Amino acid sequence: MSILAKNIKWIMIISGLLTCTMAYAALSPQAALRSTFGEELSGPVADIVVRNWGVLITLIGGMLLYGAFEPAVRSLVLIVAGTSKLMFVALVLSHGWRYLGQAGIAVAVDALWVVVFALYVLGARNVAKFQLSK
Repeated sequence: MSILAKNIKWIMIISGLLTCTMAYAALSPQAALRSTFGEELSGPVADIVVRNWGVLITLIGGMLLYGAFEPAVRSLVLIVAGTSKLMFVALVLSHGWRYLGQAGIAVAVDALWVVVFALYVLGARNVAKFQLSK
């Protein structure tokens, strides 16, 4: 068993807890936007969208925590969380350097999680194929 497979529970717990910190955006949307992107959006629609964004990201964190304790759903949870994080990274990078000053750490950490999640899912898939072929 690989080091990654042995530690996936703790990796998912750490990632899940960090991801859940985006509940902050649901509670204080303007402060979350300033701290993440260094900019503000105004109006009631902005508050709705940012609060929803915060809730959805927090749900991804909750899924990671659940998946840490339920091996049967780990691959699905990691695929969903990895896809969400990959889209965040891609969208921020699509703006060049504009948001990397503020969001650079989040982009780097999420990119690392995407790689770790992908390696685990691909490794678990290979193990399952090997076990089925026996």
